[in-house]
Amino acid sequence: MDKQWLSAANFLIIDDQEYNISLLERILRRAGFSNLFSTTDATSLERLYHEIQPDIVLLDLHMPEVDGFTALRRLRELIQESNYLPVLVLTADVTQEARQEALHLGANDFLTKPLDKTEVVLRINNLLRTRFLHLQLQDQNHLLEQRVLDRTGEVEQAKHEILELLARTSEFRDDETGQHTQRVGMMAMKIASALGLPKAEVELIQRATPLHDIGKIGIADSILLKPGRFTPEEFEKMKLHTTIGASILEGTVFPVLQLAGTIALSHHEKWNGTGYPNGLSGEDIPLAGRIVALADFYDALTHERPYKQAWTREQALEEIERQRGVHFDPNVVDAFIRILFSENHS
Repeated sequence: MDKQWLSAANFLIIDDQEYNISLLERILRRAGFSNLFSTTDATSLERLYHEIQPDIVLLDLHMPEVDGFTALRRLRELIQESNYLPVLVLTADVTQEARQEALHLGANDFLTKPLDKTEVVLRINNLLRTRFLHLQLQDQNHLLEQRVLDRTGEVEQAKHEILELLARTSEFRDDETGQHTQRVGMMAMKIASALGLPKAEVELIQRATPLHDIGKIGIADSILLKPGRFTPEEFEKMKLHTTIGASILEGTVFPVLQLAGTIALSHHEKWNGTGYPNGLSGEDIPLAGRIVALADFYDALTHERPYKQAWTREQALEEIERQRGVHFDPNVVDAFIRILFSENHS
């Protein structure tokens, strides 16, 4: 046991007789203990407990005003369940009833008056060893908990980075900056928030959205990088990026990747049922897909692509309003307009 800690242990002695306190203090000082705090007034127990933060309490049972049993009840209220604070009862009462009641109320050990000096030191050393080992175990548990938290944070960070890398991979072939996926993710997050979705769901949509076009990695460059309009045959092949993306992401147990798969499959569906790949309509289209459909559309319009010039915000908004109830969920359009209005007046 750490002798330095042992000698630094804080004692709280409660006894209504000054003589008993003086005797205990002499015994303890000779044994190498120095942090000794005592009182003959048990009514000050709570104040002294908080001030001293004792490592052991030496308690007489029979005292006026507040007896040892009442003091034990108060200590039980003060001591947290996860803490181990030894209480050594010092009493001339050797009856079985007194011993059982004290043990029931939380006493850890007994010494009978008159005190034997050697026994006092041995009992106290044993109780303090247990206290010390308990504190060591607490420290180790806290250290392990912190390591788990740190490791969990590292895993979460790795997951975020992997998601970003996957998103950049899907966009690198037709957007070398990889910014499109992040912009769409941010806009989808804003729309989800404006719709009043729970914070956790909003964050999940933000993290999952950048993977909406991951299926593009399965589309030939001759189609993906074509500067002009697609032929009908080329467009049919381009449509496959939705099912390819869903196929890549299927079978996962991670909610963010499950949602990413849903978005990849549904973000080209249209409110009126003329979208692809499944021709879903209205609320049959997953909400995240409806949100990303608009966010993706807006970003594509307002940024230059190999086949088009960038539209102004006003032009894009006019087109989106025209597509309310046709391409886009009216409620999603309303949330989007609130966002633009708020940004214009901030």
